[in-house]
Amino acid sequence: MSQFSDKTNNYAAVRRAAKLRTRFAPSPTGYLHIGHARAAAQAFDFARLNDGQCLLRIEDIDHTRCKAELTIAIYEDLDWLGFDWPLPVRVQSRHYDDYARVIVALRERELIYRCFKTRKEIAASSVNGIYSGCPASDEAEHLAANHPFAWRLSMNAARDALGGTFDKLKYYESGVIPGWTQISPSRHGDVIIARKDIGTSYHLAVTHDDAAQNITHVVRGTDLKESTDIHVLLQTLMGWPVPDYHHHKLVLDEGGEKLSKRRGSKSIRDLRASGYSREEVLNRMTFLP
Repeated sequence: MSQFSDKTNNYAAVRRAAKLRTRFAPSPTGYLHIGHARAAAQAFDFARLNDGQCLLRIEDIDHTRCKAELTIAIYEDLDWLGFDWPLPVRVQSRHYDDYARVIVALRERELIYRCFKTRKEIAASSVNGIYSGCPASDEAEHLAANHPFAWRLSMNAARDALGGTFDKLKYYESGVIPGWTQISPSRHGDVIIARKDIGTSYHLAVTHDDAAQNITHVVRGTDLKESTDIHVLLQTLMGWPVPDYHHHKLVLDEGGEKLSKRRGSKSIRDLRASGYSREEVLNRMTFLP
C-alpha cells in the first residue's frame, strides 16, 4: 500500500470519528422551491441523525443575479419549514478578501494563469469542449490596456505540483453509491477559479468556506457531483481537509426535468400562499421522483 493510500485511509478514519458538520448553501437568485426544501431536509436531517450540526451558508457571489431581499426570503422559508441553524450565517459576498488571498497563494505557486479570451475564443480553442491554455504571450499588453481577465487553474501545473499523487486523488462518497471515488480533474480542462467580474468562482469560494467552517461532510445533489473533481483537487493543492461527500437524488418535475428557479418551478412561497401547511410541503417532496 502506498504512502498516499495510508494517509487517505487514516484521514478517513479520523474524519468519521470527528464531530459531523455539514451545511445547506443556497444562492439567493430566486425563491426556494420544493427541490431546495428537499436539499435542506437532506442536509439538516443528515446532521440530526448523525448527532452533528448543519450550518446555513448564503452563496451570493453572483452579484448579477443575487438579491438581498431573496436572502431574507431564504431565512423566512427555512424557518417556516422548521429548520434551525447556528448564527452567524456566513454570507459569501462579505468575504471577497478571503478568496483574494487564495488567488494570491495559487498565483505565487504558478498554479493559475490570467485568461483574457472571450467565450467565443475559448470555444474555438477547446478540444471536445475541454480548454487547456497557458499565459498569453502578449499578457503585458493586455494588462497595460486594462483588459479584463479570469484566473484559470492549470491542470498541467497542478499535476507537476502533486506528482504521482495527482492520479491517486479520491474522496469518500456516502450518498447514492457509497464507497471511495477516484477523481479525474483533467477531464474538466483549465477551469475558471476567479471570474473576470467578481475575482472568485463557485469552485474557489465553496472549497475555501468548507475548510474555514470545518465542514466534515458535504451533503448536496447529484447535479454537483462532477464538480467534486475540481473541489478535491483544490482542497489538496491548498492543504485543506477533504470532506466526505454525500450526493443525493434530485426532485424532478412531471416531465422528468430538474426543478429550477429559471424554469419557473413553483416556490415554497407559492405553496404557502395556496394554503399548504409545512407538513404538506415536506410530504409533497416524497411524492416526487
